Amino acid sequence: MKKPLQDFPPTPSSSFFARRALVAALAATPAIPVLAQFRVEVSGVGVTQLPIAIAPFRGEDSSPQKISAIVLADLERSGQFRGVDTSGQALDESSRPDLSLWRQRTADSLAVGSVTRLADGRFDVRFRLWDVVRGQDLGGQSYTVPQGDLRLAAHRIADYIYEKLTGEKGIFSTRIAYVTKGGTRYTLWVADADGENAQAALASPEPIISPSWSSNGTQLAYVSFESRKPVVYVHNVASGQRRLVANFRGSNSAPAWAPDGGTLAVTLSRDGGSQLYTISSAGGEPRRLTQSNSIDTEPVYSADGSTIYFVSDRGGAPQIYKMGASGGNPTRVTFSGTYNISPSVSGDGRWLAYISRVGGGFKLHVMELATGNVQAITDTTADENPSFAPNSKLIVYATKLQGREALMTTTLDGKIKARLAGQAGDIREPDWGPFQKQ
Repeated sequence: MKKPLQDFPPTPSSSFFARRALVAALAATPAIPVLAQFRVEVSGVGVTQLPIAIAPFRGEDSSPQKISAIVLADLERSGQFRGVDTSGQALDESSRPDLSLWRQRTADSLAVGSVTRLADGRFDVRFRLWDVVRGQDLGGQSYTVPQGDLRLAAHRIADYIYEKLTGEKGIFSTRIAYVTKGGTRYTLWVADADGENAQAALASPEPIISPSWSSNGTQLAYVSFESRKPVVYVHNVASGQRRLVANFRGSNSAPAWAPDGGTLAVTLSRDGGSQLYTISSAGGEPRRLTQSNSIDTEPVYSADGSTIYFVSDRGGAPQIYKMGASGGNPTRVTFSGTYNISPSVSGDGRWLAYISRVGGGFKLHVMELATGNVQAITDTTADENPSFAPNSKLIVYATKLQGREALMTTTLDGKIKARLAGQAGDIREPDWGPFQKQ
């Protein structure tokens, strides 16, 4: 979690704090093989899902990736769509389909396409989207990509379809970061938004925690224990190069990027106690934001950069507060429940996701900031580290499901969930990256 070690005293029933500390918890974890490739399982039924047919793309049977299946899985995971049976139909983008047949199958829209291997080894991927109800051609796109980018092409097709049919940007070509432990090795992964195509950004025999994406998606801040204490680094995802940002006396932790991409909010104990500071992403002297005798940690910026949400026990137990990005008098945000941590603010500024202790468990909650209305949206009891998709429509979080560590995505009402984790692995601390430049 994005907080320094030993922030708040653990309780006997609090498995969350064992997770949060990571040092003790992960050291005690038996060696488990890490699965870098994830299997998506969508569950739940939405109220207003749009019926869509994604016909098998011509040529995809001989392609290393089944484009139509990836597109459909993306759309279903969003909670906005449900797939319509396409058996017996092989179509491509070059001719007009018989839309009356698809109306009979109750499809509102239809996507068709093709995958062709070129002489140079690359693949030509094409598609077209149809409005079945109105009989309209909604356009299409083509991509010429190496084999390694076939999944990315499929995600971009899903983004196109999502935006055309909902009016909002899709997030399927974005990336997530998360941390695993396998044996005695900790790994920071960068993966597609569906959990597939995971690439190791960093591996270490010492714990790695609190990955946080920069606003342009090119850098990750994180905390490493390579120096036998928490130290903040910034990592260039493309080059693999990194730089030390905060290594002051005591604990350096909980990095969170400001939208300007040049500033980080961090939690430091250099002056005694855990307090919030800002620091240049290039390093330098930090500026203190909070002046309390309490534990202040887990900062996160609002999308416009004007506000910082954070966790403090200044009221006697951990609750979520907010203040101006340059400091000032904090205002308490959470009042439902006696123990609330790990805030994440949606990009549209409407929602706050956080973890609340309920009984002996920890559950993901969502608050509508305008009204203060709060809803628990999971049935699990070991939830941690929620992070919003950049279009504010989904949340990724870590939990334990059926006895196994898992990454999950959920719609804001909790009705559609997708499990991204594989059969085994110690997986946690997800952070959802920003929109990618095309």
